[in-house]
Amino acid sequence: MSTIGFVGAGNMAAALLQGLLRGSRFTPDQIVASDVRPERLIELSKAHGIRTTSDNIAVFRDCDVIVLAVKPQGIDAVLVEVGMFVRAEQVVVSIAAGVPLAHIESRLPAGSRVIRAMPNTPALVQAGATALAAGRCASSGDIEVARGLFEAVGRVVVLAEAQLDAVTGLSGSGPAFVMLMIEAMADGGVKVGLPREVAQLLAAQTVLGAAKLLVDTGEHPARLKDMVTSPGGTTVAGVHALESRAVRSAFMDAVEAATKRSVELGRAFAVKAPTSPGSPNT
Repeated sequence: MSTIGFVGAGNMAAALLQGLLRGSRFTPDQIVASDVRPERLIELSKAHGIRTTSDNIAVFRDCDVIVLAVKPQGIDAVLVEVGMFVRAEQVVVSIAAGVPLAHIESRLPAGSRVIRAMPNTPALVQAGATALAAGRCASSGDIEVARGLFEAVGRVVVLAEAQLDAVTGLSGSGPAFVMLMIEAMADGGVKVGLPREVAQLLAAQTVLGAAKLLVDTGEHPARLKDMVTSPGGTTVAGVHALESRAVRSAFMDAVEAATKRSVELGRAFAVKAPTSPGSPNT
């Protein structure tokens, strides 16, 4: 692919384009971004040397791959605006949370190649987790194109769209759960006498290191837990305290609750009638 365009230039779009430029897969003149905020476009142009515009149609006219990086409540306005300009050879990648593929496809010309992506906020530091799902007309090659984009900012999995709500509940909402855990661990450190800044640093680095150990070794988390849980030691006392307060169940319930909420939000889009003249459903 030769040119990529971002419709919407928020934090996630900025993370993606930074990752692409850092990996030398693209040069600044191969990336175009549009946004309704002139100050944001000036900021990105100065920081990265990319082309910017306030014209969404220009992005579709000039680019081979389009990333729809707009908020879910704004995606219909964008799709109506640009729908007739989508070309058969273009790949459209949506990161609008909760917006189903069918909703997007119904507002684009028949045969449009659409990929839905669910990234998470650690993409901002090139440590993201992204799930991809292919639309009806997207090919395996289109999935590989999208995979290449998101591997620039982290790990990628390919799933059926029906599983994306679970991804939202786990890795989409998960960073907030982990931040809550880090905050609580730091508070515990303060309670037993550590300075706040030291406790927070140690808590954050411990979570970072534990996650890296798990990912790099491929070991089951229970085995890695057992490696530091000596008979009668400090760790088993702490684990017992956590288990007695049902922390494991609390995390499982949190993922389940977030998943159910994602399903509810997706239903709001599923009931909307298609509006694009090019829709295969009209």
